Amino acid sequence: MAERVEVREGVLKENDRIAAELRGALAADRTLCLNLISSPGAGKTSILEGTLAALRATPLRAAVLTGDIQTERDADRLKRYGFPALQITTGGTCHLDASMVKRSFATLPPDALDILFIENVGNLVCPASYDLGEDAKVVVLSVTEGDDKPLKYPGIFRRARLMLLHKIDLLPHTRFSRDAAVADARRVNPGIEVVETSCLAEPGLGAWLRWIDGQLAIKRGAGRPARG
Repeated sequence: MAERVEVREGVLKENDRIAAELRGALAADRTLCLNLISSPGAGKTSILEGTLAALRATPLRAAVLTGDIQTERDADRLKRYGFPALQITTGGTCHLDASMVKRSFATLPPDALDILFIENVGNLVCPASYDLGEDAKVVVLSVTEGDDKPLKYPGIFRRARLMLLHKIDLLPHTRFSRDAAVADARRVNPGIEVVETSCLAEPGLGAWLRWIDGQLAIKRGAGRPARG
């Protein structure tokens, strides 16, 4: 058991070193980096589709690194919106790590980005432990899942800055308790922000897009002027 713990600590230490390099590179260009994490099927890719569709009407430059165990279907879906989208196929690993992100980031066009989205592998456990150099982890909780997820998987809710309560238009058709989910998330992480979203009906993605704008403003506070 002790040997296993030492190996894990060594892996995470090396990951954190690479993540720090990534964070430094992104900070130099004032690039906002958001790491989206959820269970499989919660709606990360659909959220990113809606987000990129909205960003097409702005001068902002964005890119997506999307992780999956197999196939490049998510990247193919996202490329349709005119932004660089690269698939990271893990071949069985249940999370992205900083070395995977660093290799893929190096293949993106050399122009500085305003936003880098990372769509992690669908999993609420392993991705929580891996720093990818992001400014914020964003956990997506769909109302088609159980409202007990924040207490069952506290690690990611503790580390996330924002919880997207997604597919909220389906709430009347489920037994999901919005109040319980939010209360439990804040029990685990009192500072977590909560935004309700839907890709098919009201309230849409407006509050999420405004949250991104706010994070961009914070990131740019260190010097680079806002575009547009």
